[in-house]
Amino acid sequence: MAMIRRTPYYHKHAAVGAEFVDRIGFAAALHFGSVEAEHIAAREKVGLFDVYSQYFLEVTGIDALRLMQKLCVNDIGRMRPSGVVYTSLCNAEGGMIDDLLVYRMAEDTFRVCPTPSRIVAVEAWIREVAGDLRVQLINYGARFGYMSVQGPNSRALLSRLTDADLSAVKLKYFSFVIGELAGIPEVMISRTGYSGELGYELFYPSEYAEHVWDRLIEAGADLGVRPCGLGSLATLRMEKKFPLYGLDLSTGNTPVEAGLEWTVRLDKAEFIGRDVIARQMEEGPSRRLMLIAAADLDVPLEIGADITVDGRKAGTVTSVAKGFTVRKALAQGYVISELAKDGQQVVVEAKAGPSQAVLHGEALYDPNRERARA
Repeated sequence: MAMIRRTPYYHKHAAVGAEFVDRIGFAAALHFGSVEAEHIAAREKVGLFDVYSQYFLEVTGIDALRLMQKLCVNDIGRMRPSGVVYTSLCNAEGGMIDDLLVYRMAEDTFRVCPTPSRIVAVEAWIREVAGDLRVQLINYGARFGYMSVQGPNSRALLSRLTDADLSAVKLKYFSFVIGELAGIPEVMISRTGYSGELGYELFYPSEYAEHVWDRLIEAGADLGVRPCGLGSLATLRMEKKFPLYGLDLSTGNTPVEAGLEWTVRLDKAEFIGRDVIARQMEEGPSRRLMLIAAADLDVPLEIGADITVDGRKAGTVTSVAKGFTVRKALAQGYVISELAKDGQQVVVEAKAGPSQAVLHGEALYDPNRERARA
């Protein structure tokens, strides 16, 4: 398999036995020997994740807030500097162009971190919507290295490498601080992540990537630190019912259909897609993204399989993964609203044969996000 690009950690990953896969032209670590062991490390101790192409787009200028409010379904005006917001960018029909994080760097400066596969589309959309507004859009490309440190021991690990106060009182969930880490100045330490655990995402000049890796591995040895690949990130996010753009999310669905209406603020300034989204929030969507759980971890669920109720097609599976903590085979999929109910019995019509499963509207693991807020 021809690999087009390597992340800054490629040689470090290769040295510890990573199995690589091609993700949008990057050699990305799928696992380091055992997806299940890496999943457990992030749930119980601490795992290190490199998401191959986590780039920043920066919007700055007099009209930056005005532009961000127009683009985003969430209320960017409520953010304080050092705050982080999860939101969506939608087209006029309410279709999701991407779901992403927005960081407020200053009153008139925001950084946007798109899904890696959507960077080009998001940048083009921002430029189109910006028009004549007084803003500058900067694509930082590979200028920043990225590392996600996830798990209950993540705070203890990072506290050994920085003087920044990472306590729950000082650095709250969905906020960030900029400080020195592992001897590197101006590292962005964001209390966010895709695991559902206490965790942090780090951004720093990419030339320091191998240094950061070495220091994290060294400092976390007695805390159970473990390199983790995309395979375990998929199993972790599935237990949390976190959707993934390109599988569960697309321009073909709205935030309401995807169960993300909690990110929508109708009481803010006008935003693109508002009319369709507001109507769905009032009347209800025709379908909803649901979590699908089979009784056994090894039940064969598959993307694209029909979801049926009493022989009638009710929806389609969009993504699958094993739930190593909840000990169930899991999937997500869109189901017609009249049947999209907690506890609804369904059949997943996989090629290997039909499998009984149950629908859930919320995560099976820590649905109130208490662990991430710890």
